[in-house]
Amino acid sequence: MSTNPYAWLKKSLDTIKQADWYRSVQTIQSSPGAKVTVEGRSLINFASNDYLGLAGDDRLMQAAMAAIQEFGTGSTGSRLLTGHRELHRKLETAIAHWKQTEDALVFSSGYLANAGTIAAIVGKRDLILADINNHSSLKSGTTLSGATAIEYAHCNVEDLHQHLYQHRQAYRRCLIVTDSVFSMDGDLCPLPALLDLAAEFDCMLLVDEAHATGVLGTTGAGGVEHFGCTGRPLIQVGTLSKALGSLGGYVAGTKTLIDFLRNRAPTWIYTTALSPADTAAALAAVKVARQDPERRSQLWQNVNALKQLIAYQLPHRQFLPSNSPILCLPMETPAEALKVGQQLQTAGIFAPAIRPPTVTTSRIRFSVMATHKLAHIQQLVEALKTL
Repeated sequence: MSTNPYAWLKKSLDTIKQADWYRSVQTIQSSPGAKVTVEGRSLINFASNDYLGLAGDDRLMQAAMAAIQEFGTGSTGSRLLTGHRELHRKLETAIAHWKQTEDALVFSSGYLANAGTIAAIVGKRDLILADINNHSSLKSGTTLSGATAIEYAHCNVEDLHQHLYQHRQAYRRCLIVTDSVFSMDGDLCPLPALLDLAAEFDCMLLVDEAHATGVLGTTGAGGVEHFGCTGRPLIQVGTLSKALGSLGGYVAGTKTLIDFLRNRAPTWIYTTALSPADTAAALAAVKVARQDPERRSQLWQNVNALKQLIAYQLPHRQFLPSNSPILCLPMETPAEALKVGQQLQTAGIFAPAIRPPTVTTSRIRFSVMATHKLAHIQQLVEALKTL
């Protein structure tokens, strides 16, 4: 009797569709920006992580094109073989200066930076304590490491303290892992308290600055700067693909940490180096972010304008608490989230539904950009009034 060992795939897909969890892509047919063309329709873009509006900035594009002319389109190998360029080192130095750390290391994506770093610094004899709402890349790194993993309640310092008190002494090393800005909620981790616990219980602390870099802090360096924790012992990981408008990831910390990762992080050692174009674009973005604080100020003006309009005109709408450019409107079911997302798109707003398993409860996620105009924000609020 013959059987089809792949038959389960269709059954699994059918289950996903029945739960309203099914996903498919929507094609963007224009350059990145506050307005985009989505499958032939011009929509105001509240779905992007391009917080500073740099993905379509001419300075980044010129830097990328110049790098292609000089170095070609691909790095051709891992950094330890044929992939290393001086551009990579310039970007790492720029990130370290911005973060005020001793050194930095650039990965080919933020996901690889998180997964590889966690897998390199803890193992089977160690403990990871992780915020339950952490990004998938942090969870993947935790699994890859083989360490014992315990999730603590979201941003709950008391719960984390209790786990440390109960379990820390049974393990060789302990790593606390958290996002600084939680991408599907918009809130911030209690970083100073986490650092205090790390010091008290002899733990390492890794913070993912993906949605904070370029956005938070006096110079835009991220959540660590925002909380006044610059210089305290911790590991900063982030991405170049959100506010910096390029692609790639980084780790910033001590020289010893970075040197160790060059020798032990599998997702850095065994993957092709970041392309010259992406590296040059990210380097240009770091310079723009540091030299043009008005862009970040405009972002926060837009965030505050949206929050004020929501408070005055939509008092019945209960958004999740947020201290970032990410605002989330909870929905009772995945089906409702899909319906609202489609209604917004009909009204000219691009803000897709976010559903399980990405989040435990469905929502519409709105991301504010520095390049949004007040009229864009007002149109969003008017659209929300009709729901």
